[in-house]
Amino acid sequence: PVVKQYCLECHGETGDGYRQSGLLLTSYESLMKGTKYGAIVKPGDSLTSAMIMLVEGRADKSIRMPHGKSSLPAEKVQLLKQWVEQGARNN
Repeated sequence: PVVKQYCLECHGETGDGYRQSGLLLTSYESLMKGTKYGAIVKPGDSLTSAMIMLVEGRADKSIRMPHGKSSLPAEKVQLLKQWVEQGARNN
């Protein structure tokens, strides 16, 4: 639900985020595939998973996600971190 609500607008099949990065978030498989630059999720490791770094703003501020919009609420970021830490399973 977090990805659908906050990310899919840009990282869907017609979104700018997909066209620019290659990151398609329409399925678990495409999320785990990552971008044209590589994986964005390291199951069990939220500290170095690019997805978490981007939504937390720990990467370059110019690429904080969601790009050009308000930051995710802290509780949504925490849910994503917990999902990654628990193995990023397809659930």
